Amino acid sequence: MGKQYNKVQKRRRRKQYFKRRREQSKSNMALKKSSGSASGSAKKAAKKAAKKAAKKAAKKAAKKAAKKTAKKAAKKAAKKAAKKAAPEVAGEKPAESPAPEGSPEGQDSPAE
Repeated sequence: MGKQYNKVQKRRRRKQYFKRRREQSKSNMALKKSSGSASGSAKKAAKKAAKKAAKKAAKKAAKKAAKKTAKKAAKKAAKKAAKKAAPEVAGEKPAESPAPEGSPEGQDSPAE
């Protein structure tokens, strides 16, 4: 009877093992299907978020570049204005200094 009993026990254990394996594979398949669609939507969401972030970054960079160019233009204009003003101021001072008041050359003296 020992041999027969062992055979029955082995068979029972084997049946239970196969049953567990089948259930596990079914649950894994179901999990893959559900996670597959979820991962697909997650991938789509991630893609969308990345696209949005890239768009935002591009917009920010464009804004920064526009600010930078505006600053450069303002700086350039200020430089031009300073250059224009500098010769005028410099032109006025040298015009007064080369013609001293005491020298009769260059000016008509009222004494003559």
